[in-house]
Amino acid sequence: MQTLRTPDDRFAGLTDFGYPPHYADVPDGDGGTLRMAWVEDGPADAPVVLLLHGEPSWSYLYRTMMPPLVAAGLRVVAPDLVGFGRSDKPAAIADHSYARHVEWVRALVFDALDLQAVTLVGQDWGGLIGLRLAAEHPERFARIVASNTGLPTGDQDMPEVWHRFRVAMQDSPEIDIARFVASGCRRGLSNAARDAYDAPFPDPSFQAGPRAMPGLVPYRPDDPASEANRSAWAVLTESPTPMLVAFGDSDPITAAMGPILQRTMAGAQAWVAAGHEHPVIADAGHFVQEDAGPELAAAVIDFVRATT
Repeated sequence: MQTLRTPDDRFAGLTDFGYPPHYADVPDGDGGTLRMAWVEDGPADAPVVLLLHGEPSWSYLYRTMMPPLVAAGLRVVAPDLVGFGRSDKPAAIADHSYARHVEWVRALVFDALDLQAVTLVGQDWGGLIGLRLAAEHPERFARIVASNTGLPTGDQDMPEVWHRFRVAMQDSPEIDIARFVASGCRRGLSNAARDAYDAPFPDPSFQAGPRAMPGLVPYRPDDPASEANRSAWAVLTESPTPMLVAFGDSDPITAAMGPILQRTMAGAQAWVAAGHEHPVIADAGHFVQEDAGPELAAAVIDFVRATT
């Protein structure tokens, strides 16, 4: 597997993201290893919140959520998915698969970091991967926060806006990463943030991950990942693990999934049965962390405290 590694100087001077990176090697599934990056903050013995980003962002997405979570006494761990951020980038689209991304994150957070009693916060692909891990390794998770995400099986079609995004990411000669992130925000994106989202990708050869991910979403019933996701649904619909569904109010891609999660997942039903509500975060698009990071962090903190 040919891999690329973004030079460190591409990440110099990031606004409001001075966390030093940490690195660990994970098996690449092809006989070699990949270096995965993460940032973290908070006491090592505090309850851990695992912040998983999606496509085409990286852990920088969580920069406004990390400080309030740490101030609330939590430990935060925010990895970069393989192909994104400071993590290694397989150069071929074919090197990426849904199963490999699940395994790469599993190897990092369980084998390398040995995280226990995890509170998952998963958005976009962070949820597609995180929900699979929560179903397949329930003993590792204390809570689940699903934000603008889902667990597609291909049994229902994806929205037309998503299909347009998939085609654009796969077919465009060059991807404007910052533009795609900005298009998923309601409150705008600063120039500094645009630079940060472009930083991991010095040229198009580094963009195999962003190009690959839309095609890995199971949007047909016979997709290679469909059966594993159906199995995960079956587990999570019966799982007692508390689940908070915290969606933005203005995400055309995942909006329909929020109510489905609320009414089908046992942990989400139990939250309502205990007298709570699932928050709808106002004026927040697909990248709810960009639009309303502190609001989402507050919802996570309240959820952790209520279920401790």
